[in-house]
Amino acid sequence: MADHVSPEIRVAVLGAAGRMGSTVCDAIDAAEYLTLAQRLDLGDDVSALAGSGTCVAVDFTAPTSTEANVHALIDAGVHAVVGTTGWNSDALDRVREHLAQDGPRSRGTGVLIAPNFALSAVLAMRFAAQAARFFESAEVVELHHPNKLDAPSGTAVHTAQGIAAARAHAGLGPIPDATESAIEGARGADVDGVRVHSVRLRGLVAHEEVLFGNPGEQLTIRTDSFDRSSFLPGVLLAVRSVADHPGLSVGLDTYLDLA
Repeated sequence: MADHVSPEIRVAVLGAAGRMGSTVCDAIDAAEYLTLAQRLDLGDDVSALAGSGTCVAVDFTAPTSTEANVHALIDAGVHAVVGTTGWNSDALDRVREHLAQDGPRSRGTGVLIAPNFALSAVLAMRFAAQAARFFESAEVVELHHPNKLDAPSGTAVHTAQGIAAARAHAGLGPIPDATESAIEGARGADVDGVRVHSVRLRGLVAHEEVLFGNPGEQLTIRTDSFDRSSFLPGVLLAVRSVADHPGLSVGLDTYLDLA
C-alpha cells in the first residue's frame, strides 16, 4: 500500500515585503507540503486570488488594511491566517457576519485572527486567564520595538480581555486602585477594567508581563520573543489547520488542545 502523502497547500502572503511578511515567505518556501504561490504588497489586488488555486493567505500587513483584506479573501474563497493587530469587537463581528452569508465561496471558509503566533505568548495568555480569578489585582505590561504602529499591542489587549472575562465569571469586583490624581496616561490604558501599559524601546522585539497580586504575594507571567523566528511554528501550524476550522477563530489557542 502506498504511503499517505499530505496534499500540497498553496499559500499567498500579504505584506510579503515587510519584516514579518518576508520571514513568513522564507518559512513557507522551506516547509514541507507548503508552496509559496503569491507574494502581495501594498496596492496589489487581493481579490485576484479568486480562482488562482491559492488555498490559504497569510496577512501581515497594517491595521488600516487588514480588515478589507480579510473580506476580500472571504469573497475569493481563500482561508485567512491573520497576524496583523488592531482588530476590535465591531470589526470581528463584521467578519463573522460575512462568513455566515451562504455565498458560493464564503461557505466553509476559515479565518484565524491571532494576536500572537509565538507559542510562549499563546500559553501566557491562557495561563493569565486561568490565574485571574485567584488574585485581587492584575495589570499587563507589553514591551515592543519603537516601529510598532499600535498601542497597546493586540496580544496585551487580548490578554486583558481574557483576565477581565475570567474575573467577571468568578464574580470579582473592580481591581483596587485609589488613584485620585495622575498625569494623563500614567495609569495606562483601561481594557475592560484591566490596566495595560505600553513600552516602546529600541532593541526590543515583542515581550509581555502579566502581574497578579494578593496581600503578601505576587505572580508574574512573562513571555519574550527575541526574534521573529519565534512566530513561525505557530504560523505554519495555522496555515496547515485553518481549512479544518470554518468560520472565525480568534487566538491560536483555539487550534491547540489546551482544554
